[in-house]
Amino acid sequence: MPDGISIGNFEIKFYGIIIMCGALLAAWLSSKEAKRRGINPELIWDLLPWLLIAGIIGARLWHIFTPSASLVALGIDTKYYLTHPLDAINIRNGGLGIPGAVMGGALALWLYARSKKTSFAQWTDIIAPGLALAQAIGRWGNFFNQELYGGPTNLPWAIFIEPAYRLPEYINQAYYHPMFLYESLWNLMNMAVLLILGRKFQQKLITGDIFLVYLLIYPIGRFFLEFMRLDPSNIGGINANQTTMAVIAILSALALIGKHTLFKRKIPKSEVRNFEITENTEKK
Repeated sequence: MPDGISIGNFEIKFYGIIIMCGALLAAWLSSKEAKRRGINPELIWDLLPWLLIAGIIGARLWHIFTPSASLVALGIDTKYYLTHPLDAINIRNGGLGIPGAVMGGALALWLYARSKKTSFAQWTDIIAPGLALAQAIGRWGNFFNQELYGGPTNLPWAIFIEPAYRLPEYINQAYYHPMFLYESLWNLMNMAVLLILGRKFQQKLITGDIFLVYLLIYPIGRFFLEFMRLDPSNIGGINANQTTMAVIAILSALALIGKHTLFKRKIPKSEVRNFEITENTEKK
């Protein structure tokens, strides 16, 4: 299966094209959310390059510090990346971790909100549905790279993996669970839930709730999908991705419960309604 487009001696990978398409559609959806809240949608497009750069850096760092078992078996571990800087920055063939992408993007967004003296929590609510959409689209890059597949299966929707991309112990198995597809569908569901919450239950929401729901739904799906993964990222015998997802889901659930019970009286009234507009000074 081709994994890119060749123009002379230059090759454009489908992986990169899909990642960019996901980012652009996420920005478009976020701009619609911003406009719905009375915020200048152009601010999203101004933010996009910084969020994209920070997200890619964070995603690559996550991959470098949590390499998969198959890479470690080939000698490509964290130490290898740290001593081979050109390989460390080569993302053309994949090697991006979503947890790192979310962390990197969140840091960039926090720095922006802090510099503009606006609500970081409200910005996360605006961007969360688009983030889920970007993940749903971006996962199709794994299809072209023939990575992120589950165990062998004979189900009708099984995908064929070429021998060069199979793990050695499964070299004679041709068809596998399309984990990238399962996660893509889960992310689309996540996006739909977040959009519905923001519209149907806006009077009951507190600023930051939508992002916390995102941080609850996505990790739950990813946690269970990791059981199917043949090539996990293990650190000290522990699945780093699965463990991280479990911790994030638990903390997000506790934060949501706490915000609406124990700490609700301490939350400023301006944040009790998620639809409250606090960025009017940003309008052009």
